[in-house]
Amino acid sequence: MVARLVLVLGDQLCPDLSALRAADRTRDIVVMAEVMEEGSYVPHHPKKIALILAAMRHFAEELRAGGWKVAYTRLEDPEAAPSIVGELMRRAEEYGAGEVIATQPGEWRLIAALADAPLTVRQLPDDRFICTLEEFNRWAEGRKELRLEYFYREMRRKTGFLMEGDKPAGGKWNFDHGNRKRAQADMLREGPVRFAPDAITQEVLDLVEARFGGNFGVVRPFWYGVTRDAAQRALDHFAQHLLAGFGDYQDAMLEQDAFLHHSVISMYLNIGLLSPREICERVIAQWQAGLVPINAAEGYIRQVIGWREYMRGIYFREGPGYVRRNVLRHGRPLPAMFWGGETRMNCIAHVVGQTRKEAYAHHIQRLMVTGNFALLAGIDPGQVHEWYLAVYADAFEWVEAPNVIGMSQFADGGIIASKPYVSSGNYIDKMSDYCRSCAYAVKEKTGENACPFNLLYWDFLVRHRERIGCNPRMGPVYRTWDKMDEVRRRAVLDGAARVLGDLDAGRIV
Repeated sequence: MVARLVLVLGDQLCPDLSALRAADRTRDIVVMAEVMEEGSYVPHHPKKIALILAAMRHFAEELRAGGWKVAYTRLEDPEAAPSIVGELMRRAEEYGAGEVIATQPGEWRLIAALADAPLTVRQLPDDRFICTLEEFNRWAEGRKELRLEYFYREMRRKTGFLMEGDKPAGGKWNFDHGNRKRAQADMLREGPVRFAPDAITQEVLDLVEARFGGNFGVVRPFWYGVTRDAAQRALDHFAQHLLAGFGDYQDAMLEQDAFLHHSVISMYLNIGLLSPREICERVIAQWQAGLVPINAAEGYIRQVIGWREYMRGIYFREGPGYVRRNVLRHGRPLPAMFWGGETRMNCIAHVVGQTRKEAYAHHIQRLMVTGNFALLAGIDPGQVHEWYLAVYADAFEWVEAPNVIGMSQFADGGIIASKPYVSSGNYIDKMSDYCRSCAYAVKEKTGENACPFNLLYWDFLVRHRERIGCNPRMGPVYRTWDKMDEVRRRAVLDGAARVLGDLDAGRIV
């Protein structure tokens, strides 16, 4: 019987993958390929590339040890094709295979490429998620608003996580209201567990430095785990040492601690080294043992079975054109400071610098610092989307695009967010220590020394009043603007025009 090819992508490193379950290890051939197209369709952070390639190489060894025949192509192999489809065609000719079994990729670009391949490619559902795409569409059908909270409750009922019969544990579905404690100077933590690179990983690091050393970001020091065992150890470390404070301090930011109470396991989850169920079960076990409060357990589980699953459902429901949405018609190019260019704004400089070093920033750094600035300044959401996709190790389009296009940039017009997520500098000052060492004064509302967030916030609201002014949640904000005296309003708008003019001219902001 002719062998079939079994495609395993770099974010599908799971032994229970649907494509592997449908295959026969006695005759079928697993195809794994490091190809330049996947490494360069956006300028990925070197750490992200290194994580995926090192994890792929380790996973291939695990498959071989489990009895699979693996045709593995390294990026440096002289016969390597530049694309996934090219590699499938090369392996099909080599082994005389005419059929490919694949688990559906997590982005429309690759789904289309496999569908158009001159081979018979059977794309199976990716069932590593709690909610199937069909279930999500049934839930969404006929609803005027696709709000996370209602979807999340369905996922709680489906899984039974933090449920007491048909009621939520603790008497509430959501404890988020109290999960906004500000950063404290004594909050410094040991952070996530770090792993020393083994010989396989060191080889990958050398390769990435040689091939992608010019990309934004540094590959060394490299401390990510690249195996399932390492990912499980990272999960255990978070559960034991950091989870208890996650609820209270998940929105906090400190210059001297990039990680605080965050798990830093999303990259392991998104490439298949961990499953959402095992993460939630580990978190619940800590809560049931009385070791963490319910606001921490619920807040984290909401991220995994609520937000993450919801993002995937939106991405696939909205279709390939979703990443090009731009209802606010923003077109300003991404400023150089997002790539490490000089800026006087300490919060931007710090988050971008941390991103360059770690390929990581937590959700508030992404949403309320870099994302907030991009939205207020009218940056092209397509460029913002590609930046986030490039610079973060956990960024894959199915989860990154709706977070950026919908939640962060409001470019989808409100499918995800009920209002634009914008704020003045006051929010950043409240939740971080960034403003203390900034060249701008966060308390100043006008003038050359005023925080750019304070100026751009009102300018954004004025520019888009026709679209968002009728939103009930925005009414009090617009009433505040209307009550300001004309001299102050003029000073605010003039200050914003100065900031935007500096951006357009390439001057340091």
